[in-house]
Amino acid sequence: MKRRDIMKLTAVAAVLATTTALLPAGEVMAQEKKWRIGFSQATTIEPWRAQFNKDIIAEAAKHPEVELIITDGEDKTEKQVADVENLIRQEVDALLVSPKESAGLTGVVQQAIDAKIPVFVLDRNVDTDQYTQFVGGDNKLIGRAAGEYAVELLGGKGKAQGNIVEIWGGMGTQPAHDRHDGFHEFTDKEPGIKHLLDQQSGDWKQDQAYNIMATALRNNEKIDLVYGHNDPMAYGAYLAAKDAGREKEMKFIGIDALPNEGVTWVNNGELTATFLYATPGAEGLRQAVKFLNGEKVEKTVTLDTMKVTKENAAEILKEKGL
Repeated sequence: MKRRDIMKLTAVAAVLATTTALLPAGEVMAQEKKWRIGFSQATTIEPWRAQFNKDIIAEAAKHPEVELIITDGEDKTEKQVADVENLIRQEVDALLVSPKESAGLTGVVQQAIDAKIPVFVLDRNVDTDQYTQFVGGDNKLIGRAAGEYAVELLGGKGKAQGNIVEIWGGMGTQPAHDRHDGFHEFTDKEPGIKHLLDQQSGDWKQDQAYNIMATALRNNEKIDLVYGHNDPMAYGAYLAAKDAGREKEMKFIGIDALPNEGVTWVNNGELTATFLYATPGAEGLRQAVKFLNGEKVEKTVTLDTMKVTKENAAEILKEKGL
């Protein structure tokens, strides 16, 4: 075997060893790739993140000119920073990053920008605007939609009455703050609405939300509505209420609307509503390819949302073949 071939095989093996997902190795070897795109994922333990990866891999399969390298931050900021540093060293043609924490990833994102690598920030923003593009949902808009619906459920504008438990996502993430702020734009205008908890973070996890809700149930005789910053936390709260025999006393609202999670839980009557927060994986990759091919891209691409209730959940599941 020629030295050049040995070096090529070694390089491919190194990439495979440092990624959690990569387009099939046979495809990489079968043809020359035009673009090497790195994607730094915050974690893969959350179902929404797992779907995120599935979406970006499916989109990459439509682009035979792309070699997609995906790393898993394992829900640790320091691990994700190291992943991005590694992708910078590999001199990828474009970097897609979905930060675990906005502030924690800003420095290394700036390093990539300084290295002249086009950076596409997905889902959670960073504390710089020098990236090429941001792709994600409008979390404040989604929060507003959830807040408006909560007011409706509790009696309507100017008449709403009730006690709300809000379970935050990660306190160090902008989406959690935006989902909180948008929600409160509506609920804070209602003198009859009381918020029972002060910034209780479930870190986007179902089990942590269960524990928060179990404590809230012990401390409060009357809870009328639970607002979870994502569906797993809203569902964790529902399970805690069910175990206490109190689930029928209150409404549960979440965000994400994955078919196998939020939409199914709404269809089952466990959640009252969920709001779609589409993963930005496919669109992020499309935008990166567009940019690399010399086309102009917008600074921000905002993904659409929708409300899912009992009225439309079954139809959505049918469309998805579930």
